[in-house]
Formats: sequence, structure tokens, C-alpha cells
Amino acid sequence: MDGDEALTCWLCYRAIDTLLQWHHPVPKAKKGRGTVPVHPICHKAIHTHFTNSQLARIGDDRAVILAHVEIAKFVSWVSSKPPDFHAPTRTR
Repeated sequence: MDGDEALTCWLCYRAIDTLLQWHHPVPKAKKGRGTVPVHPICHKAIHTHFTNSQLARIGDDRAVILAHVEIAKFVSWVSSKPPDFHAPTRTR
């Protein structure tokens, strides 16, 4: 990646400006090594709705994450927000 390429969030596909976190699709606790860039708010949404065991079974299949009703609603809502938008995320 060169300096002109912008990072996009693995979950919502919005551009990432300055707020960046790295998500392990397979959690480190479950021997996951790979990471994907996400906004902090998107990272929180993933971990609010999925346990580490569930994420380990899902792996990097973004479509399965997006099929979750609450995640789909979240992504629809956040898609119109600016890149560095952040707000409290409801916990279950």
C-alpha cells in the first residue's frame, strides 16, 4: 500500500481517517493471527454481539457478521457517518 491509498474499515467499508484499531477475525485467545482494520465503534459493535468462540467459528467471513440483525442495523446506521465518528455502543 502506498501513501495515497486510504484504509477502509473491514466491517462498514467507510474510510478510516485517524481512529484505527486492528481486529483479529479469529481472536488471539483462539490462536488467531491475522488482523483487519476497523473503526473503534465498529470493533466495539463486533465484540458486543459475538463471543470469542463465535468469532473463532466465523473466522474472516464478513458476510456472516453482516447477516446478524443487530450488526446489519448498525452498519446501515453508521454508513452515513464521517470516518472518525464515534459514539457509545450499547452492550448486551
